Amino acid sequence: MINASFSRLLLGAACLGFAAAAPAAGDAKAGQYKFSTCAGCHAIPGYTNVYPTYHVPKLGGQYPDYIVAALKGYQSGQRHHPTMGANAASLSEADMADIAAYVAAVEPAAGTPTPRGNPEAGKQKAAQVCAACHGADGHSPAPAFPRIAGQHADYLVKALEDYSSGARNNPIMAGIAKSLSAQDRLDLAAWFAAQPKGLSVVK
Repeated sequence: MINASFSRLLLGAACLGFAAAAPAAGDAKAGQYKFSTCAGCHAIPGYTNVYPTYHVPKLGGQYPDYIVAALKGYQSGQRHHPTMGANAASLSEADMADIAAYVAAVEPAAGTPTPRGNPEAGKQKAAQVCAACHGADGHSPAPAFPRIAGQHADYLVKALEDYSSGARNNPIMAGIAKSLSAQDRLDLAAWFAAQPKGLSVVK
């Protein structure tokens, strides 16, 4: 049987294998203007997706590499969301890099504790299944993988549910998400959402 430490090493190597080449650096000033089409959802504190209802993810302080990869995913249809697909469709690579540079420069914010889930149980689970790619505290060690520290808990739960069901397509995340119980998802979300110096709403 493979021990837990070796399993984490294998997972870390697999994660790095999925990392794409870093995109060209964008222009944050140009990105601020281009972000105007995103602000209607991502710059409103507490704003939620209509159905199913969950908070629109925080983007402030996110790695630019991940922002670009996510936008390309929506543009190609690999990731599915009607509004995001429509917004990403017309973006050039330069547009994506500029928007990514702008949101990455936003100051971090304090985490938001949630009454759902047990953060201490989430901390233990995170060390077992999340740390290799996302860091034990949600600050990813590699910029190809998203920071999730401070992210809305209900968004994190929704993302895990979507990876488990196949609504979001990523072989690493699918395997991990399928191994989690509903309580595990709540606990992990509670832990990561409460982390300090985490993601923030773009203003």
